[in-house]
Amino acid sequence: MRVLATAGHVDHGKSALVRALTGMEPDRLEEERRRGLTLDLGFVWTRLGQDPAGGSEAEHIAFVDVPGHERFIATMLAGAGPAPAVLFAVAADQGWQPQSQEHLDILDALTVRHAVLAVTRCDLADPGPTRKEAAERLADTSLGSVPSVAVSARTGAGLDRLRGELVRLGGALPVPPADADVRLWLDRAFTVRGRGTVVTGTLGAGTLRVGDRLTTGDGRTTLRVRGLQCLREERSSVSGVARVAVNVHGAGDGVLGRGQVLLTPDRWLPTAVTDVRTTGVSARDLPRSMSLHIGTAAVPATVRPLGPDTTRLTLSRQLPLRVGDRAVLRAPGRRSTPYGVTVLDVAPPRLTRRGAARARAAELAVMTGRPDGAAELGRRRLVRRRELEAMGVPVATSPVTGDWLADPAHWAALRERLATEVERHAERHPLDPGLPTEAARHLLGLPDRSLVEALTDTPGKLALSRGRGRLYGAGNPGPRLPPPVRQAVEVVRSDLEQAPFRAPEAGRLTELGLTRETVAAAVAAGLLLRVTEGIVLLPGAEVRAADVLRGLPQPFTLSEAREALRTTRRVAVPLLELLDARGHTERVDDQRRRCRSEVGNGGGRESNPPARDTRTPRF
Repeated sequence: MRVLATAGHVDHGKSALVRALTGMEPDRLEEERRRGLTLDLGFVWTRLGQDPAGGSEAEHIAFVDVPGHERFIATMLAGAGPAPAVLFAVAADQGWQPQSQEHLDILDALTVRHAVLAVTRCDLADPGPTRKEAAERLADTSLGSVPSVAVSARTGAGLDRLRGELVRLGGALPVPPADADVRLWLDRAFTVRGRGTVVTGTLGAGTLRVGDRLTTGDGRTTLRVRGLQCLREERSSVSGVARVAVNVHGAGDGVLGRGQVLLTPDRWLPTAVTDVRTTGVSARDLPRSMSLHIGTAAVPATVRPLGPDTTRLTLSRQLPLRVGDRAVLRAPGRRSTPYGVTVLDVAPPRLTRRGAARARAAELAVMTGRPDGAAELGRRRLVRRRELEAMGVPVATSPVTGDWLADPAHWAALRERLATEVERHAERHPLDPGLPTEAARHLLGLPDRSLVEALTDTPGKLALSRGRGRLYGAGNPGPRLPPPVRQAVEVVRSDLEQAPFRAPEAGRLTELGLTRETVAAAVAAGLLLRVTEGIVLLPGAEVRAADVLRGLPQPFTLSEAREALRTTRRVAVPLLELLDARGHTERVDDQRRRCRSEVGNGGGRESNPPARDTRTPRF
């Protein structure tokens, strides 16, 4: 299907023309038919038969008929905004008129590039002068040189030729991707008895299917597609471009209406602040309060000029915008010049520091409005893939971790800075040189801890102790004990060599000048083994203890283990718990344990499981 909007001055025969082309009445309201004046959007369609060039059957062409009166410019914008092409009408007997120019200015602001010019009422006046002037005016805009046809809806003159031009126009229109994210701007919402809420709009791209979930523009409401119609035919799926009627379930009263939008869930980034480039006017000359028109929406916006042609817009409500979107800025009032805007950034930085606005203007000056993944990543430095895609920016690089993308230069600088911070921490805290990963995250201003871990993946620079969550320099893997501390630790080690399981008492540690901090440093350096708080043994003491306990009759009691290890209950209780945790021993009941015959690498799995306990189980 191809969808065209009409455009042109009031009473220049737009509705009569599409009525003659389709045989359908575009004016839905009784007042419209009584006054002969279009007041709201109308929707009609036809199949134009064979394509003269290719001989194949042409697609349906649907028309969104817009009002031409100056009082209804906002309605005209709602009809023309989502349409990719236009049928522009100028009456031969009246020539170019003010609303002809205003509609053309709007189309130019939206950068519409596909049109057919129809010089209507050629039975009432010579169409030549009007045709020449109108074609020249259109040629000076984004529409460029367009085919033109002199027609009469009353006599039928020129209609066949117009149909041929419309068929050729339809063949020249680009086909949008069927897998694109859905953004359906609504132009009507009403209730059908037995069906519920039905909305209509022009689907510009993507595919709608019965059963799909959609969200409203503010993300607060999720709806289910119960049914689809395209040109009054029931469909299970519809791909853009198409006029669609969607029966939705889940909408409350007043949630849906013209100007609202339905979206593919989790694929858009609604925003109330956006930076744009204006065309046709200096940003300094814009009023402070204007309306932003995009799709069928018209949203009040506060204007803050940044550069000669760049502006920050603060919207009264969030809109699902993407980089490269075209929209129209218009001041309230009947005779207001429409200005085109191109969306440059849908997630701009806050301007809070002095000079931030000037720096932002310089940054925006080089932005083109064409989605550029590398440039956007260079500006943002770190961003989630799904956020970049939701901005409408293609992703051409692999994540550094999870779905985090990083600018290569920024990532390299972060890695160097992290190495520096780790070494600085080690110098300041020689007894505890490992920089906690959370502290590293704060120092680097990173939004996610996984990014710190990803920065340590390069060999030779950093080492991450994942069990303790600390970072060590490659040349400084552990604490550096001052000579007095090292000497005291060696005395403890010598004592333990004589009695491996008699942990020194707190008084003995104090006598040697060892504090909690220095003992922790000795443990981190691999000189001592911490069994529990206040109890240290030599590294490997748990393996030696297990060997001793295997020599006991199995199972054994705590008292039997304490005697075999020649230690105290103070040491035996936590030591046995450590042996349980490391898979050397296991409990048989509340009083007894037994040794496992062999400890595997899986954290306590047995290569040779012990004999089954044949006692009567207790439940």
